[in-house]
Amino acid sequence: MTGPVPRTLLCTGDPNGIGPEVAVMAARRTGCAPVLVSDRAVVEWAVRVTGGAEVVRDHHPELPPEPGTLDLIDVGALPAGAHRPGTVDAAAGRATLAYARTAIRAAAAAAGAYPAVVAAPHSETAIRAAGVSFTGYPSLLAEVTGSPADRVFLLLVGGGLRIVHATLHRRLADAVTDLDADRVVAAGRALHQALDRLGVPGRTAVFGINPHAGEGGLFGDDDERVTAPAVARLREEGYPVDGPTGADTLLAANEHAGYVAAYHDQGHVPVKLLAGRTSVALSIGAGVPFCSVGHGSAFDLAGSGRADPEATVRALRTLADRREVATA
Repeated sequence: MTGPVPRTLLCTGDPNGIGPEVAVMAARRTGCAPVLVSDRAVVEWAVRVTGGAEVVRDHHPELPPEPGTLDLIDVGALPAGAHRPGTVDAAAGRATLAYARTAIRAAAAAAGAYPAVVAAPHSETAIRAAGVSFTGYPSLLAEVTGSPADRVFLLLVGGGLRIVHATLHRRLADAVTDLDADRVVAAGRALHQALDRLGVPGRTAVFGINPHAGEGGLFGDDDERVTAPAVARLREEGYPVDGPTGADTLLAANEHAGYVAAYHDQGHVPVKLLAGRTSVALSIGAGVPFCSVGHGSAFDLAGSGRADPEATVRALRTLADRREVATA
């Protein structure tokens, strides 16, 4: 007897934004038959507003996917009457995290059945309204899997670039002050390991923290203290790494398989400039492959059926067959 067919888990993101709609549309357009993780009423609503006719059934791992059917892990996180498309509120923020936590736990407990997790767009404002401290999916992934929080990183992919962030959603002054060589080394290791698993081998490079990577101390000693020792250690461990070099110089040449950015905008700005809303974000270092989209919940479009599912399609393909990372 054969076991269950491995299937990606697809969280629908903020139920009041476009997440449910793009999740349903992406499930139609890809051949990987993802299992949705959400609330039944939310998914059935999304099927209707996107002009579909799929039957939403409770997911059982032993049942194979069927045409015209969407399999659902019904989390039951959203209270009755709390589904208000186009509205930013705390109940939706709590539900968003409940979907993600449910999916991550399922993937961690049964990696053979659920080899990866994809998340449709969330709203940090709604999550904060729920009173939850949330700095991004890497921190949530670390929390749920019990991984060290400073060893799970965001890898942003798009526009021909693959950039991992040594720090993420932090005040810039704090990010620079707290960044140390250990964290840059950990980010570099995680980047190489992720690219190897995704079929993108090659050299990587580390961005300097300061302009021109400090210009030999002319623009501060941060790179002499942090990034230069980190690059030396990575090389000693056998990783093909260049730098530290100014981000502008490295990006202009774009000769590397991936890059390590010191802080959020150093990595996000170039990828978002080139890829826009089609960029995808991988959380790496926790053992559970996790991918989210690079755009927001677009509450003004919620319920219109006009949202573009392309980023969610790319996210599913990224983890299903690796093409999007290899050809980013």
